[in-house]
Amino acid sequence: MTSNTQLRSPLGAALGLGAAKSGVKHWWAQRVTAVALTLLGIWFVVSLALVGSFELAAITQWIGNLCNATLLALFIAALAYHSQLGVQVVIEDYVQGALKTILIVLSNFLHVAVGALGVVSVLRIAFGVAA
Repeated sequence: MTSNTQLRSPLGAALGLGAAKSGVKHWWAQRVTAVALTLLGIWFVVSLALVGSFELAAITQWIGNLCNATLLALFIAALAYHSQLGVQVVIEDYVQGALKTILIVLSNFLHVAVGALGVVSVLRIAFGVAA
């Protein structure tokens, strides 16, 4: 009976890498961001429910609180990263050829842009920067 290590290449056995090379890191990143989004999502819903009013002035004041602005920026960043990880998996599974690489690059740029836009928007409101 052969062991699993005998079926691997010498380099793969020495580095401890499987066929995908980085799948475990990606898998863990998705799980960690999912936990972070669960906790931040609960905070977001409860915190907004306690605001009492959804008028612009009330929400602007809520975002102006340093703790709320920080947690909201973390929520946006985690959401953008988690979304990017998920979209990348879908593209890798269902798109073939050069289009796969193009879509992954475009997806990465789009997710970074949306995440940055969200965080900058929170910061502008929190610090009272006029539009």
